[in-house]
Amino acid sequence: MKLITVTDLETLVATHGFKKLTQDLVTYLKNDFSDWKSFDKSPRHACHVPDGVIELMPICNHQYYAFKYVNGHPKNPLSGKQTIVATGQLSQVVDGHPLLISEMTVLTAFRTAATTILATDFLARPDSHVLAMIGTGAQSEFQTLAQTLIRDIQEVRFFDTDPLAMDKYQKNLSHRAFKLTRCESAEQACLGADIITVCTACKGHVNVICNDWIQPGVHINGLGGDCPGKTELEKSLLYRSKIVVEFLPQSMIEGEIQRLTPTEVASHVHAELWELITHQKPGRENPDEITLFDSVGFALEDFSALRLTHDLAKIHKIGHDIDMIPPLSDPKDLISAIKNF
Repeated sequence: MKLITVTDLETLVATHGFKKLTQDLVTYLKNDFSDWKSFDKSPRHACHVPDGVIELMPICNHQYYAFKYVNGHPKNPLSGKQTIVATGQLSQVVDGHPLLISEMTVLTAFRTAATTILATDFLARPDSHVLAMIGTGAQSEFQTLAQTLIRDIQEVRFFDTDPLAMDKYQKNLSHRAFKLTRCESAEQACLGADIITVCTACKGHVNVICNDWIQPGVHINGLGGDCPGKTELEKSLLYRSKIVVEFLPQSMIEGEIQRLTPTEVASHVHAELWELITHQKPGRENPDEITLFDSVGFALEDFSALRLTHDLAKIHKIGHDIDMIPPLSDPKDLISAIKNF
């Protein structure tokens, strides 16, 4: 089986290209979401621990089984550690043997950005030029660059409660063609924005984005509401929005819509993302709609990322072959794998 380390992924991005990798991942996501009904799906398994959450995200179809291990510990940066780290595995269904173990901290940022590209393309106005980025943490640069691949972004207005995170973001994107506007509040950043992407680590039902700030025609990518009790949008904004989710049973537990009653969910959630991709339901239907992609991250997205990584690792001959399955001449003679006993 193949092992992809962080160094291997860095080599893969350098070889294949950041833009091309993102675009290829969008293609893989489209194909997998289009095959939605063939997947065995379930909400992720979450263990809520002191100061965070540890999750396992499994999924499979007729060919592959994949899972991701991921945590979320908002206090980690205070001790110099990342809030989120992840690893993933891809196995073949025919015999259950693993094909790939990969880092998924960086890959998660790629797949989240690529999924947001899909949603934005269906839901944002074609003439969208101003992006507001609320939260300039680990995902922010990936999200910003992703939006430039799907819309002609001319200005990015950004805000974070952490000035050092804003400094980092500004430094990383200062050489890009779009105008960077550093703002003093989330409200200021949203002023005049066509697309708002919000991704913070705020714990609890927090009004990071308020209803009064949002004008007709705006598209919102809500990414930070990703566990029970954690949301970023003022509840009244949900009633004004055309809402699209990834997997409704999971989003009702973890997303912005966790605050709605089942009756309200039925009347206010427009579609799951796969229904837009397969054209079973429309995306944006008029310029004045407020659209919301209530994203919590779903295992199918990790499945696509692992599948692409496995394919590209073979094409570019990147990664390490590791001995994780005992090489038995007799498949029933397991004890022979340890020689001395």
